[in-house]
Formats: sequence, structure tokens, C-alpha cells
Amino acid sequence: MRHVIPPHLKFPKDFFAERDDEFMGFRLTMADYMEFLRRAFSKINENGEYITSLDAATGDGDHWVNLNGGLEKVVAMADELGNLSFFDAFKRIGMTMMSSIGGSGGVLYGSAYLEAAKVLKEHEYLESSDICDILSAMCSAIMNRGKSEPGMKTMLDSLYPAVETYKAHIAAGSSEAETLAAVKNAAIDGANSTKDMEAVKGRAYYQGNRGVGHLDPGAVTMSYQIETLMDFLTEKL
Repeated sequence: MRHVIPPHLKFPKDFFAERDDEFMGFRLTMADYMEFLRRAFSKINENGEYITSLDAATGDGDHWVNLNGGLEKVVAMADELGNLSFFDAFKRIGMTMMSSIGGSGGVLYGSAYLEAAKVLKEHEYLESSDICDILSAMCSAIMNRGKSEPGMKTMLDSLYPAVETYKAHIAAGSSEAETLAAVKNAAIDGANSTKDMEAVKGRAYYQGNRGVGHLDPGAVTMSYQIETLMDFLTEKL
């Protein structure tokens, strides 16, 4: 016998297409976020000689050692942190970075994660807009604690354009795949732009050419992290 579905029980023709669109994207758990940090640590760890050479040209050559050591300690806590709430885990990451990354980097990265924790209360998972909020909070914290702005040849020259690009694409209603690719490129282009900048802070400021002609190592390692994050999120789409 052929069963006929009464008209009042039929779904609109495009009902399921609409539902699929609503649920396209990603939802990250804290365990997922720790996997991203593990990958970011691996990329930075593998590029130690290059990053150190960049820092030696304009600074004291210890940027990689400091950042790599801090990330190593955070990644070693992956199982523990992955089982915490985002709020508690980000606070732990912030305090660990503040105490284990030497120099101003520890204060800046620590402050970034502590500020990001404030926007993660009650979050059980992260979606695209949440990632944008996290990066924006980190950017604000670094600007405030470091008394710095984009264009000063710092990590902000990678992070700030990435955040602004993320916001613009969300506002424009771009697809998540397009948005993630644009944010990744903005971070990389931002880091590359530091080659032509004059340093306003740090040891490079005291050089005769104020670091012009050299990439800022902090901007490069920040771009590595954003690049890795965007690639990881793309995998999750």
C-alpha cells in the first residue's frame, strides 16, 4: 500500500536546506582548543632557528626560547586543561604564560588570556563569533598592557588586522570558510608588513635603522598561531 503524507505534515521544500545552513560551521570544545595550542606549539618549536635569527637581528635573540618554553608548559597540561571550563582553562593558561614566558612577552600573553577568559563565562563550546571575541579581547589586552598600537612593529601588527578582518567578514555575512581564509591571510600579511616598519618599542628602537628591513619576531610567531588556528578551524567546518 502506498502511504500518502497529509499536506499539513509535509515540510516545506527547502526546509532541510535551511536547517543544514544553520548548522554548518564548527563548535570547539576546550579539548579542541588544546589541540590547536599543541599544533601552534609544534609550528613554533620547529621554526626555532628562524625565529631566533629574526630576534637576533633586532633584539636579544631570546623571543623563541621564552615563548616556546611557555607554550611547552601549557601543552604539557593539555589533559587537565581540556577537562576544565573555558573560563577556568583560559585563566590557568594566562597565569602559566605570565609566570613562564620571560620578559614582556609573559605579561602580554598572560594578560591576553586572562582578558579572553572574561568573555568565555558560561560557554560550553566556541563558534566563529566566539573566536573573534577571544582574539579581540586578546588584542585589547595587549594594547593596554603594552601601551602599544598597530604600526609599532610588534605582535599587534599581525593580531590587529586579523581581528579587524574577522569582524568585517562577520558583519558582511561571509561564509565561515571565506572568513577563516581571510583572517589567516591578514595575519600573515600583517607580520610581513613589519619588515618596512620602524620600531617604536623594544631593543630594535635603539638600532640606527630602528629595525627597518627586518621582520618583527613577535609578529611572526603571532601569525604562526593565527594561521594554525584558522587552518584547524577550517578542518572543523
